[in-house]
Amino acid sequence: MIMKPNFDQFENDRMINDPINYKWGIFYFNRKDDRDVVPKRSRMMGWTLNFGNIYAYILLILIIAIVILIGKVYR
Repeated sequence: MIMKPNFDQFENDRMINDPINYKWGIFYFNRKDDRDVVPKRSRMMGWTLNFGNIYAYILLILIIAIVILIGKVYR
């Protein structure tokens, strides 16, 4: 079963490029956007987290925990 996105590609691009959806100009924060990970304004620069979504915080905590665990293993 394929999940249908809430917004079309045009609306997704508009939300990403709208400066109102950024806190302090660098953190993407949009509660209307249900994606956890979104492309950066300049798509060549990679991806960023949507801090308006609770799952982005969980993902960030998991990444930090993995880095800490790997650091302890290779110490």
